[in-house]
Amino acid sequence: MNADHTEPLVHMDDVHKSFHKAKDEEVVLKNISMDVKKGEFISILGQSGCGKSTILNLIGGFEKPSQGEIRIHGDKVLEPGRHCVMLFQDYGLLPWRSVVRNVELGLEPLKVSQKERRERSLEYLKLVGLENSYHQFPGELSGGMKQRVAIARALAMKPELILMDEPFAALDTFNRYHLQNELLRLQEKEGTTIVLVTHDIDEAVYLSDRLFVMKPSPGMISKEIVINTSKPRDRSHSDFQHYRKMIFEEFHFNQPVHQPEFQI
Repeated sequence: MNADHTEPLVHMDDVHKSFHKAKDEEVVLKNISMDVKKGEFISILGQSGCGKSTILNLIGGFEKPSQGEIRIHGDKVLEPGRHCVMLFQDYGLLPWRSVVRNVELGLEPLKVSQKERRERSLEYLKLVGLENSYHQFPGELSGGMKQRVAIARALAMKPELILMDEPFAALDTFNRYHLQNELLRLQEKEGTTIVLVTHDIDEAVYLSDRLFVMKPSPGMISKEIVINTSKPRDRSHSDFQHYRKMIFEEFHFNQPVHQPEFQI
């Protein structure tokens, strides 16, 4: 863990989020407070519909809180900025651009020369093991390779914060495990702060320094768990199973109790 234990990079203070539908108001998030320190790997874990992705959109400035505030480096988040990059499970690659030109896409708004864009893009493609695929197009790549291109594009922008919305959900188990290991290696090398949304308990335990378990209706944080074991982690180790059990118990605790129906 590379975390700096001083001032948090991200600070969320009593954040609520509601959406208006016709005459109704749907409360999606309630009382969300969390800090993310520089260099941390944080996971937000919960079932579908509990507001996990909404938290990422709020941190990234794509949505505004209905109540409370979000600060990055002490500055209030009012709109999207280049301090953070969002990664989705659909990769977001342009099919008509080659691998290297997809990585360059994130650098084009910056004031850097074409030569520097190309050199930096090739550098990060090498970092993710795709230096020999720079000339290929997305349609020629596997799902795992496409996600590595997306990761290279994000890292090439040198953001302080990467927000990841279930980026490995569509991959098979072997590719998912491989990319999880790659992500940890890249984070160690680059010192990037990562906030990951997932519904995969094993993924959260394997990757995270800390994780937040959420409960739905409305989305609230039910438990914060610190993973006090070194990385990379052994999924078969008793410590790993201990954290899995702790999370399973928390989810079971949060399930609504259904009263049996009796017919007379």
